Amino acid sequence: MRLDRFLSNLPRFNRQDVRQLLASGRVRVDDRVRRDGHDEVRVLSRVELDAEVLQAGKAARYFMLHKPPGVVSATEHPEHRTVLDLLDEPDKQELHLAGRLDLNTSGLLLLTNDGQWSRRATAPAGKQPKVYLVDTADPIDPACIEVFARGLYFRFEDLLTRPAELQILAPRQARLTLYEGRYHQVKRMFGHFQNKVVRLHRLSMGAIQLDERLCPGQYRVLTAEEIASFCPD
Repeated sequence: MRLDRFLSNLPRFNRQDVRQLLASGRVRVDDRVRRDGHDEVRVLSRVELDAEVLQAGKAARYFMLHKPPGVVSATEHPEHRTVLDLLDEPDKQELHLAGRLDLNTSGLLLLTNDGQWSRRATAPAGKQPKVYLVDTADPIDPACIEVFARGLYFRFEDLLTRPAELQILAPRQARLTLYEGRYHQVKRMFGHFQNKVVRLHRLSMGAIQLDERLCPGQYRVLTAEEIASFCPD
């Protein structure tokens, strides 16, 4: 929410009051004087007027979850268990997903209440690599390596996928690195070669790798280093 709107929503201030408060430098957000009403106020932000706290702000929370197959990447669902059902945390409904996984896809999933952080983690412009372990029904055609590296045309979206890196590990298994996240992208890429993906597991996002100590359904708090990997320099 914009800072001027945040202040205007308080019953004691009208728009003229807000302009005067900002111009006089009496408003601080996260301990910095703010004069621009377009500045963003997040649920995590601490907002002060002189010595009065208008919003205390909430602590930022960051989690890594080993998502098992059969669990929905959503905060609620009428039929399936959701990833939030796997968390034993207070106020977990305040969390959201930084990137999703399909129902039957397993692996690394990030959850947070920090909207700016999750946007940096998932923004296409950021070109953060996402690494997957792929198992297929049929042997993988080595031609996939060059085709994936050039990009595949997706007619429905009328676009060419970004170059992807494929490393064949076994006749029916490969490691695939993507730099975007199109709808069912991995399945569609292998479907171009009439090969069905039978298992898909995300190993990492950017510099954050799935903790090998986490069993499916388990989670942990991200380390400071992991959190910083998606923060601007």
